[in-house]
Amino acid sequence: MQTTSFMFYAVAIGSGATLLMDLWQLVLKQFGVATLNVGLLGRWVGHIARGCWTHASIAKATPIGREAALGWFAHYAIGIAFAALLLLAAGTQWARSPSLVPALAVGVGTVVAPLLVMQPGMGAGIAFSRTPRPLFNSLKSLANHSVFGVGLYAAAVGIAYLVNAYSMR
Repeated sequence: MQTTSFMFYAVAIGSGATLLMDLWQLVLKQFGVATLNVGLLGRWVGHIARGCWTHASIAKATPIGREAALGWFAHYAIGIAFAALLLLAAGTQWARSPSLVPALAVGVGTVVAPLLVMQPGMGAGIAFSRTPRPLFNSLKSLANHSVFGVGLYAAAVGIAYLVNAYSMR
């Protein structure tokens, strides 16, 4: 698969999977479950750009201009990067004929990033160890990333269908 095609699939699949995860988080919010605050993600990313990777509490860190926009950009860019990882791991042919297991494996595997990098950097500790409910928060993160994995598969199926339908014209 050439670079343009690889990038198309990575962007489309990653964006679709991230969108499904966002819809899942909207459902969780309806039940009073706290979810990712993209503004705080943007604040963290903005501080990383300034050389500061860790905080005692990202909520108490100095706000960054346009942190919500930066957070949304980072959130989708990370989803696209994880989709590219899936394409590299499963092979580019996977995008034309997707299967659930590789997508779910990558989705579940991506939970390592927030548990070991993002949450400690934001002040919540490894696997949310500095929060009142570390196990609950870790399991919620695992569920979110499992939904992301299902989203990788669902987005790939939809895109493969559209690509095949378009190429038959």
